[in-house]
Amino acid sequence: MPNVLIPLAEGCEELEAVTLIDLLRRAEINVITASLTNQINITCSRNVVLIADTTLDKVMHDDFDMLILPGGQPGTNNLNNDPRIHTLIKRLNQNNKAIAAICAAPLILANAGVLNGKVATSYPRTLNAATWPDIKLSNNAVEIDGNILTSQGPGTAIEFALTLIQQLTDQATRHTVETGLFPQH
Repeated sequence: MPNVLIPLAEGCEELEAVTLIDLLRRAEINVITASLTNQINITCSRNVVLIADTTLDKVMHDDFDMLILPGGQPGTNNLNNDPRIHTLIKRLNQNNKAIAAICAAPLILANAGVLNGKVATSYPRTLNAATWPDIKLSNNAVEIDGNILTSQGPGTAIEFALTLIQQLTDQATRHTVETGLFPQH
């Protein structure tokens, strides 16, 4: 069973975080949510409170098959300002593990240097060609370039989660989860 880490920062986008956690767990993927602080209650961007499974310090050195960064503000800034997040990104990237980010969170990947030469998408105007000339910017809902997966925002969270499921497991598992969400009539 794949192991996935989703760090939860104060002010993260709750729709993205919950959608990613929920759908990956429906696929029987082991999802660990981790608070950046010792406080496991995370207040999201619209005052929804999520409870993390653990703290980042407790899982910092564990092995993960994928790191997923939800966006939202100020959640993206809080993740970006935490040097442990950049350390995880660089470690996973060096080991060719999957790194995923949605909404404003691809900015964190850009700041960590893992988007250079890659195709990526993000929430509109989060990344721009003038500031990030080495990133091939896309307007697609979801982009996959090697081990880097990016998506645009809350409205693309289900498609992104299904894509991540397929990357971590297979097409059949994605289909099973998708059919549960969108039953045939």
